[in-house]
Amino acid sequence: MISKEKMRLDVKWATRQRLQYIEIMAWYTGVVTRSDVARAFGQSDPAATKDLKLYGDLAPGNLVYNHSVFGFVPGEGFSPVFADLAPVVVLPIIAANLAVANGPYGNELVYGLPTAALSLPARLPGWRMLAQITRAIHARRKLRVSYRSLSDRDSQSMRILEPHTLVDTGLRWHVRAYSEDTCDFRDFVLSRITQAECLDVPAESGEPYDDDWVEWVSLKLAPHGGLDAPKRESLLLDYGASGDVIEVNVRRALLGYVLQRLSVDTTPDHSLNPNAYQLMLLNRDEIEPFAAWAFR
Repeated sequence: MISKEKMRLDVKWATRQRLQYIEIMAWYTGVVTRSDVARAFGQSDPAATKDLKLYGDLAPGNLVYNHSVFGFVPGEGFSPVFADLAPVVVLPIIAANLAVANGPYGNELVYGLPTAALSLPARLPGWRMLAQITRAIHARRKLRVSYRSLSDRDSQSMRILEPHTLVDTGLRWHVRAYSEDTCDFRDFVLSRITQAECLDVPAESGEPYDDDWVEWVSLKLAPHGGLDAPKRESLLLDYGASGDVIEVNVRRALLGYVLQRLSVDTTPDHSLNPNAYQLMLLNRDEIEPFAAWAFR
């Protein structure tokens, strides 16, 4: 019997993208039609019909034609073959209005599912400046920047960085980089970079040398003790905890951002308002050395 992985690999990449769309659309909306596939990929109806037939040949029984909706619906024994249907994978695709790897499609919803997001300030540099940063990462080059720091030090002096990763914290973007000025790896907020120039000089300290980036730790959280039992039970369910502890594996360099984003009470006696800080940190002694700036 041919494995699902072998089946995926035997299909050309462009075709595989369309088959993934067919699976996501069918499973999460309940039906996929020829016109859905044609519209999402800019195909003709006959080409879309061919893709649907191919899917039926490769995954027999997964989709069943339903005359009442003029489309294919998931069969009783549906099992994904080409798409990862995990919500953590699918929801960003739907929110970005992407047909797997293709798009975007403007106001036309390729999955027919309206989504909304918080309207937050962009906090990003211009496209020319960002290109200098991304080119330095891609080519593993040094980067000369002028950075407006919030610290007391001279925030306008030029610095030489060796960037290795762009990071999205959910509230802002920063670049993880080695700083020749301080001789360590730090985070530099993209919107605070006022000048940037990718230098024709190879970087010497990349990602493998960044201990806090390559090392992971387990963040142990629990519903705040100030909440009543039903609320604590709801939070455990919300975070998919199997017991009384919510465990999150995090890069050491990103611990502070996770604590901030989840509004975790990091005080020693868990004294913050439980309605505003619904989670509390259990392994404070283990975590604080790597994220002291995020602690109260």
